[in-house]
Amino acid sequence: MSTPSTDLFQPLRPDDPATVGGYRLTAVLGAGGMGKVYLSYTPGGRPIALKVIRPEFSEDPEFRRRFQQEVRAAQRVQGLYTAPVIDFDTEGSQPWLATAYVPGPSLAHAVAGHGRLPLRSVLLLTVGVAEALHVIHGAGIVHRDLKPANVLLAGDGPRVIDFGIARAADATSLTGSGVSVGTPAFMAPEQASAGTVTACTDIFALGQIVAYAAIGAPAYGEGSSHAVLYRIVHEDPDLSALPEELRPLVTRCLSRDPADRPTLTEVIQMCHDLSPVPLRQGEDWLPQAVAGSITERLRLPEPAQTPPPQPAAAPTPTEVSPQPPAQGAPPYPPSGLGVAAAPTQSAPAAPPHAPAGPAAPGAVPPAPTHAAAAPAAPGAVPPGYHTPPPGYQTPPPGYQTQPGYQTPPPGYVQGFHAPSPSHHPGYPPPAPQRKPKGLIIAGAVVAAVIGLAVIGSLLPDRSGNKAKDGSASTGGSPSAATPSGGSQDKSGKRTDPTPASYQGVNLTANYQLMLADNPPRPATGGNVGVLYNHGDLYFYLDTLFGDTKVGTNNGKLVVLNNSQKGSLETCRAETRYTEKIGLDQLSDGTEICVLSDAGHIAVATYRGKSGANDPSNYITLDLTIWRNAEEPKKRS
Repeated sequence: MSTPSTDLFQPLRPDDPATVGGYRLTAVLGAGGMGKVYLSYTPGGRPIALKVIRPEFSEDPEFRRRFQQEVRAAQRVQGLYTAPVIDFDTEGSQPWLATAYVPGPSLAHAVAGHGRLPLRSVLLLTVGVAEALHVIHGAGIVHRDLKPANVLLAGDGPRVIDFGIARAADATSLTGSGVSVGTPAFMAPEQASAGTVTACTDIFALGQIVAYAAIGAPAYGEGSSHAVLYRIVHEDPDLSALPEELRPLVTRCLSRDPADRPTLTEVIQMCHDLSPVPLRQGEDWLPQAVAGSITERLRLPEPAQTPPPQPAAAPTPTEVSPQPPAQGAPPYPPSGLGVAAAPTQSAPAAPPHAPAGPAAPGAVPPAPTHAAAAPAAPGAVPPGYHTPPPGYQTPPPGYQTQPGYQTPPPGYVQGFHAPSPSHHPGYPPPAPQRKPKGLIIAGAVVAAVIGLAVIGSLLPDRSGNKAKDGSASTGGSPSAATPSGGSQDKSGKRTDPTPASYQGVNLTANYQLMLADNPPRPATGGNVGVLYNHGDLYFYLDTLFGDTKVGTNNGKLVVLNNSQKGSLETCRAETRYTEKIGLDQLSDGTEICVLSDAGHIAVATYRGKSGANDPSNYITLDLTIWRNAEEPKKRS
């Protein structure tokens, strides 16, 4: 193999980890707003791209929650123009995600180095990306950040990467500086102005991708983010340099009204209609100069040999010391299968979890350190059996499972029962544990006692005793609790619920809160955005014109005077209601009563907003919530 390019594979720096999740890191492929991407190898020798999330995001619990959701959704994506998720860890000190390595430049890199693509390459690029989006949307994911850097040009067609991950970043309210997520130049108008994101948002981005590849520059020009966003929302794109054949397709994709944009099926059909010859993906789909970039990326640095393992404590799921590769067992040839990040940086290391050597015929191999390996039938262990890659049981791209068949989770190996969803990826399910008979008997006795107590509490009290408030006691507590908060006494009068307090809640721009949630978590308004949803409290920001407000779609708001103290009684007594409050009306310590139609009441204390240098826009609130404090109001 020829010497790998030092421009593509940067050596590891002193602050880079040597291993992540048991994978020996070999080189740095790139770095971006969300993290750093490294080159590593599976035990079988296949190269992978391993993205380690930045600490700024890792420390945000809301990001972790959404990142876990998005990664699990990404596992369902199996298409010819995407790459499978091989392994991940969303709960470690720094979350990471491993996908198969794609030996190809990004569209951004190819255009910057070689200019615009010819018509046939653009059409094949378009149908490939459209097919990728079809699979991604079918898994319930909206990409949200489709841009030239997230489209890789492999030898047999494009690959769309990083789908859905931007949604996890949108949930954060970071206070550090220097973190940038998202690309304003490729946003859709509704995304830029109101934060509304649907599948149609990706269609707009696809139109921008087509124009960029065919023109060699963004359709809405370059410059500051605010200038580009203004043009996207209010002006028409500059398509003067776009080939005439592509005008109808690009113009429809870039419609300001999402309803006017074509479907992905229509996009693919329009490309076929435009092509003078049948569109077929092949190794000649790219210009020769761009194809040369693929060859460079196939010259991978060799994984460093791992020293013999030393006796140590049992490895943890997130950090497993790899074993040396089997002597004489060559690694698999590099594959074009899968996803990576835009190339930029990395240096040799060794493969994780490599088997110690081939097992003798009939001998059971050593227990794997990360991915579970087991014979399909008792005693049927083939000679030379190797430990499979960590969690790598993903079908090849484009593989369609049978109807009703659920793809096993990472780490599932034929012959095992499917592990539970909470089980760590890449590990065999735990052996069933027998419960001591003594505990079972004791549990049965306790259950019987509790059952008798419950039955006794339901029987009427004939002693004529009175409760402290003068009402007849029913043998239980003086009041019967209503769900999640308020309660009622015997006369049916509602008593006040116990308040719940939450300090320092960061509400990101164009996100909303529901008072019933415990704890209340910022969430998007879905397809209709926060302005047209049913959020109890939302924070709206128009990034173009600086219009900022706090509002509700599910009740009323009251800004309390300085002389008033926020309490349940105060909020109940107020009658000067509104549904929207400008942020300029609020100062540190201002209290707002939130009365939701669902019957919840809260006092939101405003604690300020993000600074000019913060990477995201948010406000900080302290919340005191009385759940089910009133009867719910019926919607008309």
